[in-house]
Amino acid sequence: MTTRLQPGDTAPDFTLTNDAGEPVQLSRQDGKVIVYFYPAAMTPGCTKQACDFSDSIDRLQAEGYTVLGISPDKPEKLAKFRERDGLTITLLSDPDKQVLEQWGAFGEKKLYGKVVQGVIRSTFVVEDGKIALAQYNVKATGHVAKLRKDLGLGE
Repeated sequence: MTTRLQPGDTAPDFTLTNDAGEPVQLSRQDGKVIVYFYPAAMTPGCTKQACDFSDSIDRLQAEGYTVLGISPDKPEKLAKFRERDGLTITLLSDPDKQVLEQWGAFGEKKLYGKVVQGVIRSTFVVEDGKIALAQYNVKATGHVAKLRKDLGLGE
């Protein structure tokens, strides 16, 4: 069983490659950071979630949040995802799934009634290097609106 992060835990630092091939390090981000893990770029649920984050980015940035979306996809696929859907959030590649595992976002999950190994759709809020909010097994649709409400940012 994968260890899950809890509020108050130190956020595991990472450096991953973004869709432009540039390194992005968590600990070098200013302010509060929303880190979310999703299974695969350009699938219906992941597209909905990424578009919802992009649609909310101005409001989130105004409140001091940066959004980092992480999947096992290669940077080239993430670049196509960004271009196809006009995404304005930072997309990061974790092809060896090390960061996914460190954050408890990879492991056993149910998919169409079967237990499989895969990405567990999860969202975290990091403040001052600590986990402020940890949500596992989130739904793609409606999640960003719920997160904004949980953060006191309205609908």
